[in-house]
Amino acid sequence: MGKINVEDNARKFIKQDDVHEAQHDKNLWNAVMKRGTVASQIPEWEELRNLASQIKEHTLTHLDHYIEMFVENAEKNGITVHFAKDADEHNAIVYDILQSKGAKRLIKSKSMLQEECGMTPFLEKRGIDVLETDLGERIQQLSGERPSHIVMPAIQKNTEDIAKLFAEKIGTDPNNDDPSSLTEAMRNNARPKFLVADAGMTGANFAVAKTGTFVVCTNEGNADLTASLPPLHIASIGIEKLVPKVEDLGVFIRLLSRSALGTPATQYTSHFSGPREGSEMHIVLTDNGRSKRLSLDKFWHSLKCIRCGACMNTCPVYRRSGGLSYGATYSGPIGIILDPTFDEDTYSELPFHSSLCGSCTEICPVHIDIADQIIEWRKVMMEKKKTPFGRRLAFAAADMLLGNPKAFEKMEKAAYNMTHILPKFLLDNSALDPWVEDRELPDIQKETFRDWYKKNRKEND
Repeated sequence: MGKINVEDNARKFIKQDDVHEAQHDKNLWNAVMKRGTVASQIPEWEELRNLASQIKEHTLTHLDHYIEMFVENAEKNGITVHFAKDADEHNAIVYDILQSKGAKRLIKSKSMLQEECGMTPFLEKRGIDVLETDLGERIQQLSGERPSHIVMPAIQKNTEDIAKLFAEKIGTDPNNDDPSSLTEAMRNNARPKFLVADAGMTGANFAVAKTGTFVVCTNEGNADLTASLPPLHIASIGIEKLVPKVEDLGVFIRLLSRSALGTPATQYTSHFSGPREGSEMHIVLTDNGRSKRLSLDKFWHSLKCIRCGACMNTCPVYRRSGGLSYGATYSGPIGIILDPTFDEDTYSELPFHSSLCGSCTEICPVHIDIADQIIEWRKVMMEKKKTPFGRRLAFAAADMLLGNPKAFEKMEKAAYNMTHILPKFLLDNSALDPWVEDRELPDIQKETFRDWYKKNRKEND
C-alpha cells in the first residue's frame, strides 16, 4: 500500500455533490448534541470519566498480570484461548479453527479488530463465505468499502445510496428509499443465511480478567444471533480490551453508548461466559502492535480507547471529509494517533489532517490526550522526513520568522504590499493556493493591524 493521499480522498467526498457532506456533518453533530444532553443528566459524569481513565491506565500498566488471569479463568469456563501476535496469526488461527470443523459459512458481527486484521478478504480467498450481520457493516461489505466510522460504519451514505446498492446487490426496488423498508429487505435477505451458518464470530467491547468473560454491546441484537445460532463461536479480542473485574463494567457501560450515540445504553449488552451445551467457544487474544504501542512513552494512552467514536463525531475535519478519506481501519482523531503505529509511511499524512481545535480531547470519555498526540505525531513525521520537502521547508521558514519579531514584521509588510501589486487572478488561483478553491480572499485593508495598533496606541497614551 502506498502513502494515503488524505487530501485527495477528502476532496472526492466533498465535491461529489451538495448533499453528502452537509448530511454527514449534520448527523454527526446531532450525536454530539445528544451526548451533551445525556451527559449533563448525570451529576457524576466527570467522576465516571476520571475513574474509567484510571481503570484503563491501571490495567494497561499491569497488562501481563491481567492477561494471565483472564486466560486462566476463561479456560476454566470451557473456552479455548489462542494467542495471536499479529494480523497474520489472527487470521491463520481463525481459518484453522474453521477448517478443523469443516465450516464454510461464517456470520460475523461488527469487529474493528477483524477489520484491522483484514480477516474477511483473507477468509474469502480461502473459500469461506463471510456475511456481516450488522446493517451498516453489511452495507459497506456490499459496497466493497471499509467502515467509515467505528460505531456507524455507513454514516457517509444516504437512503438513496442504499436503495440503489440494495437494488443492485439483493434485487430490491431502486425507487424505494424508505429506511424501514430497506432494513426489512436486508433482514429478509440475511436471516435465512444466519440459520444455516456453520460458525459465528464476534468481537468484544470488554473482557473481564477476574471472571474470564467478555461483553459485546450492540443495538441490533445481531451479535446475539451470531453467537447463539451456529455451533461454533469465535471471538476476536484485542489485549487492550481487558478490565480487572465485573464491577468495572458499571463505569464503562454508562459511558460507552452515551459518548457514542447520546443514548443511555446499547439495546443489547451481552455477557458471554462460556460455550453452550453441545457447542464450542474460542477466543483469539490478539496483540497486533498493541505491545509495541504500550512501549511508546508519548502514545501508549491511545490504548485506553473504548471505541465510542465521540472524537470522530465532534471533529470538524472528520465531519466534513468523511471517514473513507483516511484510507485506514480507524478514521477521525483516534485514527490519526492509532494508524501510524501500524505503518508510519502509509499514514504519514494523517497527523496533518486535523485543525488541532482540541475538541477530541475534551470529549473523550477516558481522557486520552488525542490533540497532544496528534502534535507529537506531526513531530515524528517531520523529524523522520516522512512529509513532503515543501512542507518541511515551509515549517522551517515559519520557525525562523515566528521566532524573530523583526523578520516577521518585514515579511508581513512585504506580503501586504504584494497583495496590492499582484493581479487578482494570481491571488485567486486555486492551483497555487487550494485554500481559495472554495473561498474568496477578504478585502485588503488600507493598513495592517500592526500599523493601526501602533498609531492608535500612541493616540491613546
